[in-house]
Amino acid sequence: MSALRVGVLAYPGCFASEVFGVPDLLTMAAHVAGSGRAGFEVSVVSPRRRVVASGGAALAVVPPREVDVLIVPGFELAPDLDLDGTLAALRPEVAAIRAHAASGQAIVSICVGAFLLAEAGLLDGRQATTAWLYAERLARHRPEADVRADRLVVTDRGVTTTAAFSAMYDFALDLIRRHSGPGVARATARLALLDDARSSQTPYVDARLLPEPGSAFSREVMRHLDQRLADRYDLAALAGAFNVSSRTLLRRFAAETGQSPLAYLQAARVRRARHLLETTDRTVAGIAAAVGYGDAGTFAALFARHTGRRPRDYRTAFRPGPNRSPEPCGPDRTAQASLTAKL
Repeated sequence: MSALRVGVLAYPGCFASEVFGVPDLLTMAAHVAGSGRAGFEVSVVSPRRRVVASGGAALAVVPPREVDVLIVPGFELAPDLDLDGTLAALRPEVAAIRAHAASGQAIVSICVGAFLLAEAGLLDGRQATTAWLYAERLARHRPEADVRADRLVVTDRGVTTTAAFSAMYDFALDLIRRHSGPGVARATARLALLDDARSSQTPYVDARLLPEPGSAFSREVMRHLDQRLADRYDLAALAGAFNVSSRTLLRRFAAETGQSPLAYLQAARVRRARHLLETTDRTVAGIAAAVGYGDAGTFAALFARHTGRRPRDYRTAFRPGPNRSPEPCGPDRTAQASLTAKL
């Protein structure tokens, strides 16, 4: 097997750490694999002669060249950023992305680099992800994309998108696994202190940082549900509390939030359970009862569906404290997206 050619597209204001994060891990993997194994040829490319990344870091770049995988890093997406203006200023990079995609080779975005892929039209009709904080903004910016906010890595027909920052390592480990084998990937993860068994970014979501969804009506419904997490869900009673029919409640809530009241309630219960698992010694059964589930098994299944981890595993991984034991890592990855077979 020949060396895999990997290019990283640098552009003004891109995160320098995301330019070098994947190449550095690939370098480590090459050392782990040894001299007898095919490695990676990495180049930092740009249609510009000079690139200054985030923090004023000047990057040495070469003109775009033919590569097997092109990686597009993210940039600082501040709340007041003129996104349309920023993307318009990056027309040369968008053109380079389109040209690479037209060659039929794989392309990958890191974090909000997905907005550049969207600008190039590569996410239309495809599943994609980005940082959970900006998933809704990406969905609004490119309605033609099927944005999966819970996923760490999504590959759809040769186009891969990842969640925020550290998800570039989830992608890189999968790339190493496919090119150099699972043993090399596993050893590289151990060497770099990386979790090679993650499957979802949901456990990392902090709802306090998300924009408040919906209008006054849906927010009042949410507040009502938040205050009654342990109560049995009763659609008719909920509608009666707001003097509307069940059909009207469902229609208005879905129009304003994009989900049903039950889906919101389940997510709210999981958020509360996450907090209790992180901050208390209460049993899983006790926490299940506190958020409205009499059967701990049903609760555990729902919790795992939302977070990608069983409650006990979540507590082990996310409860702070000097005596926290590390979460066991293994090769079993239940929902990890991967590159297409050609890689």
